[in-house]
Amino acid sequence: MSIPTRLKTISELHRFNNISSPNHPLISLIDYSEIKPTPVNNELKWVQEFYTISIKRNVVGKYRYGQESYDFDEGLMTFFSPEQVISVELIEEDLNNKPSGWILAIHPDFLFGTSLSKSIKKYTFLNYSVREALFLSEKEENTIFEIFQKIKGEYQANLDQFSQQIIISQLELLLNYAERFYQRQFLTRKISNHQILDRLEIILEEYFKKEIVFDKGLPTVQDVSQKLNLTADYLSTMLKSLTGQTTQQHIHNKLIEKAKIKLSTTNLSVSEIAYELGYEHSQSFNKLFKSKTNQTPLEFRASFN
Repeated sequence: MSIPTRLKTISELHRFNNISSPNHPLISLIDYSEIKPTPVNNELKWVQEFYTISIKRNVVGKYRYGQESYDFDEGLMTFFSPEQVISVELIEEDLNNKPSGWILAIHPDFLFGTSLSKSIKKYTFLNYSVREALFLSEKEENTIFEIFQKIKGEYQANLDQFSQQIIISQLELLLNYAERFYQRQFLTRKISNHQILDRLEIILEEYFKKEIVFDKGLPTVQDVSQKLNLTADYLSTMLKSLTGQTTQQHIHNKLIEKAKIKLSTTNLSVSEIAYELGYEHSQSFNKLFKSKTNQTPLEFRASFN
């Protein structure tokens, strides 16, 4: 297993891709067609300490993100946060491709002291995997390209006291557009997303079988997302867009559904029901049940007598 190259700076990113030094040490827009990295055993593998936002077409090779892989057959927009391991397996037949696109690299130090240094955490798509990339229409791609060029024009110009804030404003605009485009993608891919909802229902049903809950405890958001081969952030945001509820809320809803059945059809005590549903202590179960139904478990049971 190869050890990834650690890229700490934007300059190291440029050297890694065998292109000229950046105009600015903390931010750079790279023409994807110009990069010429040096692979090891037909593979590139790195971990970076900065953000990259990219639009790419005709990518040479197969990108891997964790255990997942993705072929860039179409124009895709991807986002990588610091400390994410990325690898590319070079495919012989792809070497004649003519890749195009742009890679915007932003070091966290560039954001220091700005409004974006804290608010960037709210953009959950920065933690999505490659397979959850954003598909752009031509119009959307042009919108992103224009922002890229404005950022580049600003850091290449004679920097003054306004330069950083102008670039930050453009970055915020870029991220807000990306958030809008992801919401559009969730809605326009309803068929596949509703298939995910169906699979989620099956997974939760399986989890709440008596022996599984006893063995593993309550399912977590991470458990469910892994079974669906999605990142936790992507799944929760997609579900929120489609149903108005996060993954955690879906898990709780399934738990309450099972609890109501047991309370209304068995003579098990509340403590026994809580234990069967993965709770070691009934107090936590009682609190959740009350928050979801405005009744205690015993009050709910009494309503059936």
